[in-house]
Amino acid sequence: MSKDTTQWFSSWFDTPFYHILYKDRDDSEAQHFMDTLTEYLNLPEDGTILDLPCGRGRHAVYLNSLGYDVTGADLSENSIAFAKQFENDSLHFAVHDMCKPFSKKFDAVFNLFTSFGYFDKDEDNLNTIKAIKEDLNDFGFGVIDFMNSEYIIDNLVPEETKTVEGITFNLKRYVEDGYIVKDISFTADGEDYNFQERVKAFSLNDFEAFFEEAGVFLLDVFGDYKLRKFSPKTSERLVMIFK
Repeated sequence: MSKDTTQWFSSWFDTPFYHILYKDRDDSEAQHFMDTLTEYLNLPEDGTILDLPCGRGRHAVYLNSLGYDVTGADLSENSIAFAKQFENDSLHFAVHDMCKPFSKKFDAVFNLFTSFGYFDKDEDNLNTIKAIKEDLNDFGFGVIDFMNSEYIIDNLVPEETKTVEGITFNLKRYVEDGYIVKDISFTADGEDYNFQERVKAFSLNDFEAFFEEAGVFLLDVFGDYKLRKFSPKTSERLVMIFK
């Protein structure tokens, strides 16, 4: 039996297989990035942060350990259910659509680990930026940590196989209709699964157009998690700070 679930971000992120495939993410790198970013933004010691979307809460939990009042929001009900085990007086999680304002003001809103560009309609991507702006207080900063699409496309690995927890994931990557696409196929518990990740290959110029339309002011652009200068050809990340 084959399960084909290609409406990807509302289905793939809600499965345990997504978390199995990406369980080897570098938490220490993510934590160093949070240290560097919060220090650079000079957030208040007990400042409020919205992690949007937060997945299972790995960034939110660490930010909370630094002393911040953190809210994690994500569309995935399963991810939020998992993250709620970490809740305390200054750490909360909620199911939420990032296209819509959260109805609360924050000192910072973080959109991390290429959690943008999922939607088929650019209107939804624009609405996400508008929502982030709406969620910021008068002194707040928005941060989008996106891939550097030009670098990713130039260095795309077309096919790869990864075995994690006894599951062999077959990965195929390609560019199609302006999207960077990853097809993911594997067999688990006697069933064949096919998922797909599709992220719009936005450039810095594309984001600048979004920011202008959303009435957002771009403050800084960096090319990696150490906040070094952005280079379209050599930077792996596109980290944008705005308000």
